[in-house]
This record gives sequence, structure tokens and C-alpha cells, in this order.
Amino acid sequence: MTVKLFEPIAFKSVTLKNRIVMAPMCMYSVVKEDGQVTPFHLTHYESRAVGQTGLIMIEATAVQPEGRISMQDLGIWQDEQIFGLLNLNKRIHAHGATSAIQLGHAGRKAETNAPSMAPSAIAMNESDQKPIEMSKADISTTIEAFKDAARRAVQAQFDIIEIHAAHGYLINQFLSPLSNHRTDEYGGNKENRYRFLSEIISAIKTVWNGPLFVRISADEYNEKGNQIDDFIYFSQQMKAQGVDLIDVSTGGVIQAHINVYPGYQIRHAEQIKQAVNIPTGTVGLITSPLHAEEILQNERADLIFLARELLRDPYWPRRAAQELNYQLEAPKPYRRGWNR
Repeated sequence: MTVKLFEPIAFKSVTLKNRIVMAPMCMYSVVKEDGQVTPFHLTHYESRAVGQTGLIMIEATAVQPEGRISMQDLGIWQDEQIFGLLNLNKRIHAHGATSAIQLGHAGRKAETNAPSMAPSAIAMNESDQKPIEMSKADISTTIEAFKDAARRAVQAQFDIIEIHAAHGYLINQFLSPLSNHRTDEYGGNKENRYRFLSEIISAIKTVWNGPLFVRISADEYNEKGNQIDDFIYFSQQMKAQGVDLIDVSTGGVIQAHINVYPGYQIRHAEQIKQAVNIPTGTVGLITSPLHAEEILQNERADLIFLARELLRDPYWPRRAAQELNYQLEAPKPYRRGWNR
């Protein structure tokens, strides 16, 4: 039987050597608060590439300084940040891994020295400061920032770009009726709420020809929020715009109780994959290689995004190969101990 976890998969001209993805995880490790890659980031990401993860997706990287989730986030809002990202990519590519960057803007969830912005002046909760409602000029400036970030991603030699439209950050705030109460062309019905993301995708594609992923939160855990039919609609629109994969997570737009268990988000990826006929990635307490293989064999998703499990074990692909009886080639310097 073919072990699907270690099958290659292609998106446009980019081929991943296996279906294992390092999910984007904020490391909050830019101690100088300048958005620049640090020695920690080089070690952190390269070690997972050595461990034979197929796709290394670096953490949410801010397209504007005021759009950082925290002051310790990586950034791609200025050309001076390209060199560090390019060096990081050289380290990732040296081990046969594919690289991706997640472009993001935190919106009302930003914690910086600047006032936060959002589609509507609605705070996340009572203890948070109310954000500034974005003007159309603010919207245009932010769309241009995503475009400029994509141009820098080309110069930094990333293979894939992912747009962060999940977890209650800015694009997610536009998509959700819980956080978007605008009455102009960017609010109201789902067609208008999608407009901001649509224009970001279109802007990025003017400078980016490679694979484009989008991460969404496909469950808002609130009956007044978007439902699965809305996310299917959004995914259909993204497919029509040339998006190559929907990275399916959940939650974050409001505070909510979420019943968390292994694979709790798989059904969302499966529903979108089947309804839209588009590749999907799934994430969420997937720790067992057998579980990951089941997801792929049953065509419930196309990529397995691992987060905390890769923090615990940078060599998880090796363990997965052993459990699935797959002969995984060892990195040359490690061959004496890899299969012991």
C-alpha cells in the first residue's frame, strides 16, 4: 500500500516532497521589535527542514508594522527585511524542503504602539480598546501593503504565499458579520464582506505567479456568525480567483468555548474539499501518523498541518515513517543514526 503521507504533491510548478506541513506558529521572538529574522528563527525553521517536513511555513508575518499581533512578530513591511528572509529560505531549501510565508494583519487584535484598526469600531471584548474603523483610504493602503509584501516574498525566494484570513485577524474581521458592521461595499451581505479578501488576492496575483494558499476559520462557534454555507461560498470565490489550497482552521473572531479533541477541525476541511473541489489542508491536534494517513487515504484533506507536535518533535516525519513502514531517506550527515 502506498503511504500517502510521503507522496509528493504539486501546486502549479512547485512540488512538495511529502504532505507534512509545519503550520505557521507565532514565535514572538523578535526581541529588537524590528520585524527582522533572528538566529532563533534560522535554527527553529531549519531544524524542521532537516527533520524532513515537506513544507515549512513561517509564522504570520506582518505586512504593516501596526498590523503585528505583537511587537515581537516577524515583518515584511519594508525592503530591509528581505535579506533575513532570503537567508532563512536558503537554509530551508538546502534540505529539500519547500518554503511558505503567511502574510497577515492583526486588525483589532494587534498589540503595538499604534491604535488598532478594524472594519468596524467594535472591540474584541469589553476589556480591549475600541479599534478605529478603517476608511476606504485605509483599506486601499492595506491592500497595497499585502501586494508589496508579496513582491518582497518573491525577492526572498519563497515558494508559496499564504494569506492569513483566519483566527479573528483583520481579513477574518471583514469576512465575519460578528465584527463587520459596515454599510458600504465592504460590509453587509457575504458578497460585500468578501470584497476585502478578493481585492487582496487580486493585488497579490499582479506580482506573484506561484501557488497561493488562504487560511480561513471555517467555524465561528456562534449562530450569528458565518456558517458552513458561507465558507463554501468564500472558498468557491477563492477558487475562481485562482487560489490553490484552502488551509482550514476555526475560531478566533470572538471569544468562544471550543470543544477541542484530536482532529476536531478535519470535518470542516473535508466539507469544503468535497463541496468546492479544491485542495484543502487540515490542522488541529493531529499527532498520530496513523491518524494523518487516514485523513489522506480517505481524501478528507490534501495536506496535514502540524503545529505543537512539531514543536515537541522536529523529527516527527522520521517517527511517522517508522510507524507507517515507509523507508524515509535520512539527511546525509545523520545517516549513521537515523534508522537505528
